[in-house]
Amino acid sequence: MSEYSSLLTDLAEVITVEDLEQLKGACKEDIPEGQSAGLSCSRDWLSYLEKHHKLAQDNLSYIEHIFEISRRPDLLTRVVEYRTTVLKISEDDEIDSKLTRIPSAKKYKDIIRQPSEDEIIKLAPPPKKA
Repeated sequence: MSEYSSLLTDLAEVITVEDLEQLKGACKEDIPEGQSAGLSCSRDWLSYLEKHHKLAQDNLSYIEHIFEISRRPDLLTRVVEYRTTVLKISEDDEIDSKLTRIPSAKKYKDIIRQPSEDEIIKLAPPPKKA
C-alpha cells in the first residue's frame, strides 16, 4: 500500500459520520447537493474529491483548506505531516510549491503535539487540613 493510500485510509477511519456532514458542508460549493447526499461514508467523500481532481497524491491544498475551515486541526496535521515527510515539502517551501495554499497550517502542529516534560506545569500539592 502506498503512503498516499495509507493517508486516505487513516483519514477515512477517523472521520466520523458527524465529521463527514461538516466536511461536506464545507465543500458545498464544489459538490452539488444531489451528489453530496450520496456520499454516505468518508471513503466515498475522499473518492469523490479524487475523481473531481480536488485531491491527489501531490495535490493536497483543497483538503487542507477544508480541514482548516472545518476547524479540524487533527486531520489537517495528518495531511501536513504526510506532505512534509513523504513529499518532502516543508512549511518554508510550501508557498513556492503550489501544493498548498495554507501557510498557517504550521500553527496546528503546536496545538496537537504533546508537551515536553519541561513544558508541563506542576501544581503544588493542596494544603493540609489542620
